[in-house]
Amino acid sequence: MTVLSTSMFEIFIQTFFLYFIVIDPLGTTPLFLIVTQHMETKDKIKTALSATTIAAVILLFFALLGSSLLRYLNISFPAFTIAGGIILFLISMEMLFDKRQQRKEGDLEYNSDRVSVFPLATPLIAGPAGITSVIVSVSDIGNNFTNQAVGILALVLVLLLTFTIFFIASKSSKIINKKIISVISRVIAIILAGLSVQYILDGLKTFLA
Repeated sequence: MTVLSTSMFEIFIQTFFLYFIVIDPLGTTPLFLIVTQHMETKDKIKTALSATTIAAVILLFFALLGSSLLRYLNISFPAFTIAGGIILFLISMEMLFDKRQQRKEGDLEYNSDRVSVFPLATPLIAGPAGITSVIVSVSDIGNNFTNQAVGILALVLVLLLTFTIFFIASKSSKIINKKIISVISRVIAIILAGLSVQYILDGLKTFLA
């Protein structure tokens, strides 16, 4: 394996894992089942596809134009990286103490005709954490087109995985074990805390350099 391919593989693993954590398809699935509980299976699947597609458009928009938006607003990358790290750290604490799930459930004041847009596409899938992570990670990757394409591929695969999980849950909601999801979320929260601290340290290092 060449140095280039190794670097691309590391970028893919890091970005895929980050997006999987912040988009949180496992934690969002029970909420998906709540807002679609009165729908037929085919309508649940249609809603899942629509929600993940809309979320993909939102996240890809910020992936492609987020850095330009920061420059337009005169926000330095180190400042945004530090801010993003702080946000992700707070989210990891919410996940660790099961507060994030409670907050998401509180967002389920919705119009049943538009659940694919709100609250599913945003803020549950493409929420502030997802948008922040996309901008930070794409900017952190640099201007190398191949590396950025790898990062975007990781994002697309996480969204496809999110739809797949929603699809399976639509077919059989009994497979969703909340206790298992809770345990997995807490393990993921610890890893996310580490990543968020690394973002803060990287931002400070760049700022002080």
